Amino acid sequence: MAKKDYYEILGLEKGASDEEIKKAFRKSALKYHPDRNPGDKEAEEKFKELNEAYQVLSDPQKRAQYDQFGTTDFNGAGFDGGFGGFDFSDLGGFGDIFDSFFGGGFSGGRRRNGPQRGSDVEYTINLTFEEAVFGVEKEISLTKSEKCETCGGTGAKAGSHPKTCSKCGGTGQVKVQRNTPLGSFVSVNTCDACGGKGTVISDPCPDCKGKGNVRKQKKIKVNIPAGVDNGNIIPLRGQGEAGTNGGPSGDLYINIRVAPDKLFKRKGFDIYVDAHISFAKAALGTELKVRTIDGDVKYDVPAGTQPGTIFRLKGKGVSNVNGRGRGDQYVNIIVDIPKSLNQREKEALIAYMEASGEIKDSEKEGFFKKIKKNFK
Repeated sequence: MAKKDYYEILGLEKGASDEEIKKAFRKSALKYHPDRNPGDKEAEEKFKELNEAYQVLSDPQKRAQYDQFGTTDFNGAGFDGGFGGFDFSDLGGFGDIFDSFFGGGFSGGRRRNGPQRGSDVEYTINLTFEEAVFGVEKEISLTKSEKCETCGGTGAKAGSHPKTCSKCGGTGQVKVQRNTPLGSFVSVNTCDACGGKGTVISDPCPDCKGKGNVRKQKKIKVNIPAGVDNGNIIPLRGQGEAGTNGGPSGDLYINIRVAPDKLFKRKGFDIYVDAHISFAKAALGTELKVRTIDGDVKYDVPAGTQPGTIFRLKGKGVSNVNGRGRGDQYVNIIVDIPKSLNQREKEALIAYMEASGEIKDSEKEGFFKKIKKNFK
């Protein structure tokens, strides 16, 4: 047999990984498979070459010898380019790819007679700001599959039991050998007699109709811990869809949605609020009553506080959902400027401006004329 470059046949460079070799073979084998190219001798030969290259490069010992000697004559025995009962189910999912093209002729099948875990379920709970901050217990109602209480999940009527499938012997799978001009193919398919379960129910349970599970509405109490935030997910183990064949139930995932609050703005475990004071109190200082999630607290605002100043109230934020202390509350000072003044207020401000030197002696006459005009 003439020397062949197996790497070139698969479109690979020498030193390709096992996964790259498997991937390249899958891709090319699908393209040149005889069932997709009936009567095409060139495609048939290409497919045989691909199979030959894969059997060499996928075997560590053969590949090492090939890389060292560049020959297909291993130990003088030669190499059989036929298919020799090659089981495509060994490729790990390759049979599933062929299923979609060739109607299951190469399907490895999937075992269904073992315990199967149930599917997970998602549910969204809407909370108010206070409920998220302090925690709350909610009761939800959802429809999901539950193990049939009548038959205990076996699917068989009381007094009877599932019987081992006579066709597959309880494995849930049957091997099928298919002879072709290229050789014989062995495929492992799901048993059509039991649907892959390995058992047959001759007298099904009247409530679940042999399925072992029933759809029913269930109420579940959910304890929402203090400190949860919008977008958090709370897992409830074993509260999802029921499993089959004795498998465990899936999980229930609670998605948290929190409505915004009119006063408090939350960032992580910290809370932000705005506090309005007059410009006089900002200049002179004042005692400010600040609303927190725990109630009102008093805070001394120092004289000369500027607009946009932020004060921190330590430990007045949200409890850490993991129980590690609390965040802080930040108070943003907003100084309100009055939009209109009465006569007395204007006179007081003029007196302040004179006392502070904001109005120079040379400017007083023109300034007072303008003020009097505004008074009128």
